[in-house]
Amino acid sequence: MIDKNKITMEEALSRLEQIVKILEKKELALPELMERYEEGMDLLNYCRLELNKAEEKVKIIKLKENKLLFEEFE
Repeated sequence: MIDKNKITMEEALSRLEQIVKILEKKELALPELMERYEEGMDLLNYCRLELNKAEEKVKIIKLKENKLLFEEFE
């Protein structure tokens, strides 16, 4: 499990890329492969949550901007 307070989105993506390369080599034993897969899924979920947060912020900013434009128009 990753510590979401100590990792940035960029670090998570970088580690996820490393894990993909490790898994593609198929050189690890099954238990180690499963550990890397689980870590990768944790990182993927973390990245998805961060992207969703960013999308919500953009929506809020756009709504505020539209409201300001509408008020200025009146």
